[in-house]
Amino acid sequence: MFESDGLLLLPRLRAQNVNAISGPLSWGFPSPTAFLGFAHALERKLGNDWGVVFSGVGVICHRFDPQTSRPAGRHHQVFSLSRHPLRAGYKKFEDKDAALVEDGRAHMEVSLLLQVSGKPLRSKRDEFLECLMDTVHGMRLAGGSLIPSFGEPCQPAWHPWGFDEEDNLRQFRAVRRRLMPGFALVHRPDLLAERLAALRETDPNATVLNALLNLCALHAEPEIDDEDKVQWRYRRDPGWLVPVPVGYGALADAYLPGEVANARDNETPFRFVESLYSLGQWLSPHRFSNPNDLMWRYRTDVEKGLYLCANDYATTLTDKE
Repeated sequence: MFESDGLLLLPRLRAQNVNAISGPLSWGFPSPTAFLGFAHALERKLGNDWGVVFSGVGVICHRFDPQTSRPAGRHHQVFSLSRHPLRAGYKKFEDKDAALVEDGRAHMEVSLLLQVSGKPLRSKRDEFLECLMDTVHGMRLAGGSLIPSFGEPCQPAWHPWGFDEEDNLRQFRAVRRRLMPGFALVHRPDLLAERLAALRETDPNATVLNALLNLCALHAEPEIDDEDKVQWRYRRDPGWLVPVPVGYGALADAYLPGEVANARDNETPFRFVESLYSLGQWLSPHRFSNPNDLMWRYRTDVEKGLYLCANDYATTLTDKE
């Protein structure tokens, strides 16, 4: 059951120089934590004037352009990094700049579908959407700068969600049409569990990381023809499967506010954490019949030290079976 007062569509957001390294093991599209953080910041900036709460975020990518190049003599891509400030001197051993490690960057175009609790006043809906986009264009998304876009395809839309299922389905069909062409990111821990079980049939010591690498890797396998000649061919599991940083796991107990020096603030408990990975999949929006399948939400278990982003697409598949 999808409980919401409405769906808020932010279509075709263009962002430059977003962070393309959101985890220690992989690079590429930003983590779901970046988009949930953006929705939370947007909610706070809108304040109590409109009384809206964003409880879920659907992420649809239309274009992703990593800023990489292939230098001469190399067989793999490297990030196109800039150095600021430039080197001050030209002597061999003098006036050297300090070492600088810059993050990888990418340009992207995405649409965000927000699950909204709270109804903007019908008489002020246009005013709300105008205020919304003015606020959005003054923010950053995944560390990148948002570029204002104009025209009908880039205009936000409010779709009310009620008790009439036929009307809700009609509203969602209208949303899906605006999300294409593109691909939505969903969570697939079910496929990860299946692959882990299959690996442990031959290797009892296989770990979840082994299963994740096995699913996402490009495998080279030999094939022997009738003339006993060997040809190597690439194989990869069907589906657009990718490793996804889904949050953080605690490394130690939480410290009291102000107990750790140089923390961002002295009013919030502090905890050391590490990145946690899971398996994601890119799917076309036309394959979704319920907006709940698209939504990423916070899932927190303080006792276990888990601060995660989760998506219920795999749960919906299990219920259908």
